[in-house]
Amino acid sequence: MTQQVRLDRDGGLAVLTIDAPPLNLYTASLQSDLAEAIGSLEDNPARALLIRAEGKIVSGGVDVSLFDAQGSPAEAKVLFDEMLAVPDRIAALPFPTVFAAHGLCLTWAFEVAVACDVILAAARAKFGLVEKVVGLTPTMGGTQRLAARAGVGRAKEFVMTGDTYDAATLERWNVVNRVLPDEGFDAAAREFAARLAEGPTRAHAATKRVLDHFAAGGVPEANAHITTIAAELFETEDLRNAVKSFLADGPGKATFSGR
Repeated sequence: MTQQVRLDRDGGLAVLTIDAPPLNLYTASLQSDLAEAIGSLEDNPARALLIRAEGKIVSGGVDVSLFDAQGSPAEAKVLFDEMLAVPDRIAALPFPTVFAAHGLCLTWAFEVAVACDVILAAARAKFGLVEKVVGLTPTMGGTQRLAARAGVGRAKEFVMTGDTYDAATLERWNVVNRVLPDEGFDAAAREFAARLAEGPTRAHAATKRVLDHFAAGGVPEANAHITTIAAELFETEDLRNAVKSFLADGPGKATFSGR
């Protein structure tokens, strides 16, 4: 990886930082660096991941020259398949993922955000899928993942207008999980993600699996799998030890190893 993407680890917490000044634009090299960082997380899983960015904004979007370089629909599809793989691989990680948006967050960065489990936003943050300005529709899953959080009507408005929306509006739409003060935002986001990293990692992974089934087929689909998924957690040290801790010392005293 170049310095455009850094992957740091602090105990169980992995922190992926985008740092491609001045605008953190999506380029072929940034895509390659992101893919390498995600591969590292797949090969050596963390207990939680925080995705953040350096600079005044999260991202100004995609370097449009990347689109200009596509000579045909077939070439464009190859590019778009590679781009879509980035948020898809993040969504599939078997541990909690948190996206921290401290400022303007456009196109690809927003599409990565909605692929994460939790989105934290500073009060000043703004979000948008603005591909309409180049006659394109979002290609990295943002439209459909936004619809899953906010509904089809909101997704159509968001994409078709190409407007930017503030953090408070997207919290009201159930897209952003929490709006935090601008002052101290980075530290607060790290603290939130670190708390998830201290939890029962395999139980969190099970929760993600259950909700994947829900997304695929609603409550009946999730119900068809929940008992098997939950029962498998009896193989984990965390569940066995936490049950013993609860019985001996009461609730809230257990610590978790992620195993």
